[in-house]
Amino acid sequence: MFRRKLSDWSDLDTSSLVELEREGEEILGESPGAAPNGGSGYYGEEDDYDEDPIYIPCTEFYKPQHSGNFFKDGKTLIDFVLVWEEKVSSKKHKTQSSSKGSEKRGQQGRARGKTTYENYRRRYHRNLLKAGLLCEKEQTLSERRSLHYLKLSAPWEVLVYYAEELCLRAPLQAQPNPDNNASDRFLQRLYLPNPLYHHVPNKPLDYYTCAFRKSKLQRFLGSECQATYFTNTQRSRILYEILSRTLYGKRKHAEVGIERMVKEGIYTAAFPLHEGPYELPEYEVAPESLNPRQILYQYWSRWSLWYKYQPLDHIREYFGEKVAIYFAWLGFYTAWLLPAAVIGTCVFISGVLTMGSNTAAQEICESGKKYQMCPLCDTCKNWYISEICPMAKVGYLFDHPGTVFFSIFMSFWAVTFLEYWKRKNATLAHHWDCMDFQEDEERPRPEFAAMAPQMEQNPITGVKEPYFPERDRLSRIVTGSMVIVIMLCVVMIFLVSVIMYRGIVSMMMYHTGNSILMTQAGNIANISSSMVNLVLILLMSQVYTALAEKLTRWEMHRTQSLHEDAFTFKVFIFQFVNFYSSPFYVAFFKGRFVGYPGEYGKLMGMRNEDCGPGGCLIELAQQLFIIMVGKQIVSNVQEFLVPKVKSWRQRRQLAKVRGTQILEEPQRWEEDYELIECEGLFEEYLEMVIQFGFITIFVAAFPLAPLFALLNNWVEIRLDAQKFVCEYRRPVAERAQHIGVWFLILEALSQLSVIVNAFLIAFTSDFLPRLLYQYEYDSHLEGYLNFSLSYSPHSYVSANHTLCRYKAFRDEDGKYTLFYWKLLAVRLGFIIAFEHVVFFSLRCIDWMVPDIPESVEIKVKRERYLAKQALADNQEVLLTVSPSSSSPASCISPCGLNDRI
Repeated sequence: MFRRKLSDWSDLDTSSLVELEREGEEILGESPGAAPNGGSGYYGEEDDYDEDPIYIPCTEFYKPQHSGNFFKDGKTLIDFVLVWEEKVSSKKHKTQSSSKGSEKRGQQGRARGKTTYENYRRRYHRNLLKAGLLCEKEQTLSERRSLHYLKLSAPWEVLVYYAEELCLRAPLQAQPNPDNNASDRFLQRLYLPNPLYHHVPNKPLDYYTCAFRKSKLQRFLGSECQATYFTNTQRSRILYEILSRTLYGKRKHAEVGIERMVKEGIYTAAFPLHEGPYELPEYEVAPESLNPRQILYQYWSRWSLWYKYQPLDHIREYFGEKVAIYFAWLGFYTAWLLPAAVIGTCVFISGVLTMGSNTAAQEICESGKKYQMCPLCDTCKNWYISEICPMAKVGYLFDHPGTVFFSIFMSFWAVTFLEYWKRKNATLAHHWDCMDFQEDEERPRPEFAAMAPQMEQNPITGVKEPYFPERDRLSRIVTGSMVIVIMLCVVMIFLVSVIMYRGIVSMMMYHTGNSILMTQAGNIANISSSMVNLVLILLMSQVYTALAEKLTRWEMHRTQSLHEDAFTFKVFIFQFVNFYSSPFYVAFFKGRFVGYPGEYGKLMGMRNEDCGPGGCLIELAQQLFIIMVGKQIVSNVQEFLVPKVKSWRQRRQLAKVRGTQILEEPQRWEEDYELIECEGLFEEYLEMVIQFGFITIFVAAFPLAPLFALLNNWVEIRLDAQKFVCEYRRPVAERAQHIGVWFLILEALSQLSVIVNAFLIAFTSDFLPRLLYQYEYDSHLEGYLNFSLSYSPHSYVSANHTLCRYKAFRDEDGKYTLFYWKLLAVRLGFIIAFEHVVFFSLRCIDWMVPDIPESVEIKVKRERYLAKQALADNQEVLLTVSPSSSSPASCISPCGLNDRI
């Protein structure tokens, strides 16, 4: 026998109340959405414990959409599911909590006493009923454990109340929702077919909207159809808001909200349900009959769709704006990589085709035994420059005038990409009704609430909340910064270790006596050291990310936003140094402190590294290729295998719990519980931002970087789509109007790339020395090789009984020549001119390209006008589309709208 508790709503049908009273139902006197206990905004009482309430399905009727997503009556839609596990005691036949234990509750050391997790859940369930939710409980038993599922649903009155409180948007007027792809419009103008386009069924409609008002309900489209007025994402968002506000213990101990309960193990999971399976049925069905998850799988996440447009409106409708904004940005970024990859590949191919015209390389190859070079190490022998003929030719691929052009192009590309993303983002933000979205006053994080040492009144809400002194937090932040500095020093230690490893391997190759190993000693050392460096980078990334998470938690940031920003800053600073320190060393420090014969600089008894025979740019290209592409391969393998392994382990563990019921077809909530928890978007953004740095900061040395980034992103989009559709539990839909702090990081990287590329061309490339030699001596670079090689000083010759050459602009006494000082002036002048021209041009682009398109501004004004008219008290005519209108929206029946408000 089941019963339920309902709120005493004034607008509830009295006949329903009489019917419920006849069934022995208990009616509680809290109005839906009200803030009991003095308007605190938290739901539930503190000190009374009742027996575990029993539940029956509600009597409110919903039109069935997908089987398995309803209460037992087949009509009440499940909006959220809470899950907990219990061990079964064979002796006493009682259940005990199987959670892993709670975290500490703060410095005051508050103890739970005799209060058990069972009591917390019982009180929480009661308070959810007081808040107006409808509940139904399921249980799966086995010999050792039992699984409990609490299914939650919000009735119409609760949904309406929270729609107004959360400032959800309601539809005023339907309008066409055309595909908004610039490439599609461009090809249509040329009357060319578009292979990227594909039709996705059940595309969500577009509306002019305004903030929802319960008092103006009849003035919104679709208000007659209560069952389908709110989308499932909106319903789950409302449920999550209630779950986050509801008490389960003492308010003075901040025992509030589902997040903290899951963190402490009171519940093992809390999630909204997927809307059915993602697999297609065995029989043929019309595309319009597929559920939203099947549509996303069929028209988005399959590998065969790697070149198709993403159905962003469907993604937003199913996962919310935050996830949709990420995929919109990733798709936009990938599309912009296409021209960069094409031009970069053309620059590389042009280097291959013009390799034969490299006069300096020809002189090296034809020199024979004319130029005897000084030993590359203290125990090495002299060698002839003609031995590096292959490396000299290959080095031209990464150091020719085309790479200079490409670095300038990529500087403009980066800033232009960000400017046009602003426009795209503004268009999406308006289209998805989150342009004016601002995060409400956030509640304290669960860990913060559990560990805060004292309570203080919130000046905004007037509610006493956990409080941590700012002075103590500042001291912790400073201490955490010292830890970051120590970790950065560890990165530098590993960098020095790799440098020494490279020198040792080179010496070993030279002393083998094998002509091939001696010739390729530098390449072998560089490639092997880059691989070792990649392994160290990946290991340090894992260690530091875990450390940064603990440090950020220890700093006691009050809200989740502050916590995420601090964590993002820590991780990005470390990853920037971790990934880019080695390329920066090769680009700007290697070969700068070598000295000259007789006066070599040394580190720990070993001679400082010099650039290889082919120059530092080819070594930089090798490092970038190994680190960037290697990181992408490892990340993609992890993203493909790790979710599948976790999901397999989850299913295996739950199969033991289900026991004899394993042969029965699992329910929707059981299937979703077998999936893994959504891990968020932090790692996805971080990976793309690191990649963005590789293709902009060092692009002068590696013009193929955009191509490899493009290939990776095609795979990345499908991997992420597969995870969200097939592997993850459905996340709670979150609103967002942009990509957050990541855009600021991208802007900083784009500005840094201009400066780094200027220095890279000026000091690392041979472009300016050759240009100056052409201007002063020979336009065809004849004799440049002999001009660029200096003679060893006399003291060094007498000590080694030989005369050798080395690459530098020095005289026989080791002093710099006049050409060196002229070249230094040209280099500094080039850097100043390059930066000023590029930055001025970028400011012009920023000024000429408005952040918000004119068409969007018109729509915003139109929407505000309609909102003003719809919400006016003297408005008598509903703003709906006239049936006689010829617009596409005129065929839409307001009651048939199954879309967002």
